[in-house]
Amino acid sequence: MTMPIRYLIVDDEEPGRINLRLALADHGGWELADECDGTAAARASLARHDIDVVFLDVQMPGETGLVLARELARLREPPLIVFVTAYSAHAVDAFEVHALDYLLKPLDDARLAQAVERAAAMLRQRQREAYGAALRDYARADASPYPERIGVRSVGRIEQVVVDEILWMEAAGNYVELHLPARTVLHRITLNRLEALLDPARFLRVHRGAIVRRDQIASLATGGEGSHRLSLRCGGAVPVSGSYLAALKAAMAG
Repeated sequence: MTMPIRYLIVDDEEPGRINLRLALADHGGWELADECDGTAAARASLARHDIDVVFLDVQMPGETGLVLARELARLREPPLIVFVTAYSAHAVDAFEVHALDYLLKPLDDARLAQAVERAAAMLRQRQREAYGAALRDYARADASPYPERIGVRSVGRIEQVVVDEILWMEAAGNYVELHLPARTVLHRITLNRLEALLDPARFLRVHRGAIVRRDQIASLATGGEGSHRLSLRCGGAVPVSGSYLAALKAAMAG
């Protein structure tokens, strides 16, 4: 028999703990190790129990859940963290860019099921060390508005993509294609959300579906009916829409 996945709930509000506990009771193979009303109790519980997954409320009085997350990030193989938060656009963007899981309050059963399956897949594939690297990147990024790496999740695995290696990005539905020198990586995030976390001094939006690295800008061509296309130094090419044309020309002139 496989070992149960042992989880810890950290939330200062009792109704929040109860709701999550009852929701997780519907998922076989998951075992509640403890419930805590704050970070101090959580530290003591983590010292006593072997925890696989922590459901961590972000907004708590006194010490927030992010303080505990930064401490756990220092471990080589930390427990997986599913952040629980009221909606904050920038916080959610940061979680997604580093491939970290989160739940929004009030809880959504489908979203919880997705988070549970992702965590189980990562544990099956022994990805706690790779997850630790993603969590450390997130903790470091908290001191800077722009991430140095992007965590890309695929079927229970996390890969670190260095932002400086991305030549351009293109929207693909709810995904973004990250074009690297030798390959393309698909990341589940919208282009708008990713743009909010990119350094505008290094990257430029040229189309509602494309962002390019500024040092890749080579030449601009005008086609039929006033369309424009930007050629990149790496050999790629992307369309340019009129609303971004002035910013692009200013970047080329500078």
